[in-house]
Amino acid sequence: MSIHFNFEEVDEFSLQRRNIKNWIKSAAVNENKKVGEIQYIFCSDAYLLKINKKFLKHDYFTDIVTFDYDEKNILSGDVYISIDRIKENAEIFKVEFNNELLRVIIHGILHLIGYNDKSDSEQKIMTGKENYYLSTYIF
Repeated sequence: MSIHFNFEEVDEFSLQRRNIKNWIKSAAVNENKKVGEIQYIFCSDAYLLKINKKFLKHDYFTDIVTFDYDEKNILSGDVYISIDRIKENAEIFKVEFNNELLRVIIHGILHLIGYNDKSDSEQKIMTGKENYYLSTYIF
């Protein structure tokens, strides 16, 4: 298991790295998966917009972009998270920054597991999974 946290175009902030890694591993096991190599890249809106345009041909801001490199039941990938979007969404949804950050962190894992959020029904399942795993996080 190798989970890394990197920062691009944003100041590094404190993370409960061990807790987050254990939480991700627990979620993976619960979904009958194993954790391989996962890179979290916390970045600015501008940085993620470049990624979104270059690789996905999307010209809009987003909170997360996930690149899935899974092999069989081993979760591997790069998960880009815009800290600017997390801050703004935390204000909009009236939640703490850390809660919104954890929601998006697990959202990326759920994408690696194979969940999607393109349709309303998929989005409902994804949100239910996010809520469930957020309830299992130990602060």
